[in-house]
Amino acid sequence: MAQFVLAGKANCPYFAKAEFLADLLQRSLPKFNIHKICMHPNEWQQWLETTCKEHGWQHENSPMIWRELIHRGGKGMLLGGFNDFLEHVQAYYSISSDMTSELMMKIAAENLKTREICMEEEVYNQSLVKPKHIWISSALNPTCYSLIPQLFAPGVFQDTPTISLHLLDVGAVEEELQGIRMETQDLALPQLHEVTVHTELDQAFQQAHTIILLDDLWPEDGEAGEDEGENKVRKVSERYRQFGRLIEERAHKDVMVVVAGNSLVNLKCSLLLENTSSVSSGRFVAMATQLEYEARAHISQKLFVKTADVTDVIVWGNISGSYHIDLQRAKVFHYNGAIWGWSDFSQPVLEMIYDRKWLECDFMSLVSTHRHTVASKSQRATAISATNGIIAVLKAWNNNSSAEQVLSLGILSTGQYNLPAGVVFSMPVTFQHGRWSELSDVIIGDELRAKLQIAVDELREEKDLASRTRKGTS
Repeated sequence: MAQFVLAGKANCPYFAKAEFLADLLQRSLPKFNIHKICMHPNEWQQWLETTCKEHGWQHENSPMIWRELIHRGGKGMLLGGFNDFLEHVQAYYSISSDMTSELMMKIAAENLKTREICMEEEVYNQSLVKPKHIWISSALNPTCYSLIPQLFAPGVFQDTPTISLHLLDVGAVEEELQGIRMETQDLALPQLHEVTVHTELDQAFQQAHTIILLDDLWPEDGEAGEDEGENKVRKVSERYRQFGRLIEERAHKDVMVVVAGNSLVNLKCSLLLENTSSVSSGRFVAMATQLEYEARAHISQKLFVKTADVTDVIVWGNISGSYHIDLQRAKVFHYNGAIWGWSDFSQPVLEMIYDRKWLECDFMSLVSTHRHTVASKSQRATAISATNGIIAVLKAWNNNSSAEQVLSLGILSTGQYNLPAGVVFSMPVTFQHGRWSELSDVIIGDELRAKLQIAVDELREEKDLASRTRKGTS
């Protein structure tokens, strides 16, 4: 079977003449097949350049005709323009075209009008689709691979018919992002409307409803005399101030922003807040849930229960620095102790762990080294647990979660628990109706307050360093 492709501008009279001849051949010859690509004049040049580049062809005018050679193992054989097609048809099929110039122009005008109507219909149909726009920054971070499928799991984005996923990694190799895009499309997710990739900030956070910011993979290119910590703070400061301004300009005002990762998480969230005046501070959180789940895992191992049987662990302070794991409200279910109760019966963790030395020394050490231990064994970052922490936050935020579910999040302090205002600090919260609120029934004793003050001082130092290293200042 002869398979041809005819492409050209909708208003091109020679495209109209080639189309008429191709239709005649298709009606007359049982083994002749033609596929037509009618482009609007404004679309034609870019499409032509892209197609020729992909096939290694040289062609400049409309129309362009080629023969498909798929069944012979090839991509296609370029015939050329209308005259080349006409010569081919005359030589092989002894058929010619006697279409008048007047008819050519009439059909070309009809083709253009039809194409414009189709484009208007496409724009209208697209306007009927109102997807939720989710942006993931640092999309080449390993966490992104495990995160993407979970975003489409039941209960994460309730009552959301379609999702547009946007993968951003500034300065990255676009081919690598395209690979993630293709894998995402391979999942055949019913909710997925589109996947776009971005290596520049020209479109970043456009129409964003949800933004998930993962750790950047910074190259080692610090300036002379600049230590590693100062170099990282400088880069984070520049990047996240810019992110904040873009969120202010482009994102929805009810956007949900989750800052996740292992490095300067509180500071990143603080920098975003400093540069977004019209978006409520309640729309920005720094993720401490991964740390919370890691602490629960060690407690469950100590008590010989499942990790899910330990709840209400609180993370205070600087999530990626000086933090404190607070067990004053922590509960354990299904503990094999002297007292048993119904299925939802729980007991205080502090009363079930009798090893005070383990609690005061070993426990915090185990939690603080947990991710490094896991990474050294698996030879990769703790992407699965990071994903689990992010999904826990999104589920609580997007759904009408239980008022009893306690999560630890870095949020902007307004003086809660006598903490200084203006510092992003991890503290216990609950979610209801898409909003979080601080937990009221916690006790801040002198010992805990001293630990919180250490975190406050550290966070202030980070903010001061970010101010000093700001580009263009001495």
